[in-house]
Amino acid sequence: MSLLNSRRQFFAGAAASVAGLAVARSAMAALPEPVYQTSVDTAPPLVPTTGRPYNPVVTLNGWTLPWKMNNGVKEFHLVAEPVVREVSPGFKVNMWGYNGQSPGPTIEVVEGDRVRIFVTNKLPEHTTIHWHGQRLPSGMDGVGGLNQPAIPVGKTFVYEFEARRPGTFMYHPHADEMVQMAMGMMGMWVTHPKGKHPHISEVDRDFCFLLNAFDVEPGSKTPKIATMTDFNIWCWNSRVFPAIDTLNVRLNDRVRIRVGNLTMTNHP
Repeated sequence: MSLLNSRRQFFAGAAASVAGLAVARSAMAALPEPVYQTSVDTAPPLVPTTGRPYNPVVTLNGWTLPWKMNNGVKEFHLVAEPVVREVSPGFKVNMWGYNGQSPGPTIEVVEGDRVRIFVTNKLPEHTTIHWHGQRLPSGMDGVGGLNQPAIPVGKTFVYEFEARRPGTFMYHPHADEMVQMAMGMMGMWVTHPKGKHPHISEVDRDFCFLLNAFDVEPGSKTPKIATMTDFNIWCWNSRVFPAIDTLNVRLNDRVRIRVGNLTMTNHP
């Protein structure tokens, strides 16, 4: 064997070892304990105690997912699973969602944050999460079969990327979308600016919610997943009148309302 070939093999082996070590460290990272929420009431804003400061949003009839800091990285844990959502008092619907709710919890970060999201699949089929509107490396974009393998039942996949730009975004599956989104798998994502921003003004009250729709026949508790236009329940964050909470502000407050739309008639 020539010296040149030996050097090539040595450096190739060393590179493979370093790459393998990096993957192993990521794979062995301890999963943060998932946080669950079953109340349909609007939760108070989650004031950050770690990481960069920001003015938190209020999710209408929802909540913000807590995180833990790990060597400068914000770590979240989402659990995709069947849930029961109270759409209005006495009217409960079998849905799929995240961490006990549909929609899932809002994720709030700050521009430039490094985020790591552990996604555990407790659905009866494979899934992914697509971070709708984010600028991401291809392997983190969550399109099953295109830029990542789908997450098998009972397994956890780790997404990691930098929140590059501020704004209002959403997350949802790109795996069997017609079933999973029709069953309620979606959530809001808010990236706050790290400083003054020319297009994002400072406000006193910041709210967010998703528009979503379902077709649930009278007497049934499970949405019809094949419906494309003939819905009978139009929701704000999976709640309908008279069960939608109020948006509470003071006179002269400057208010921002972030509205995401993942109804199945519009999104595909």
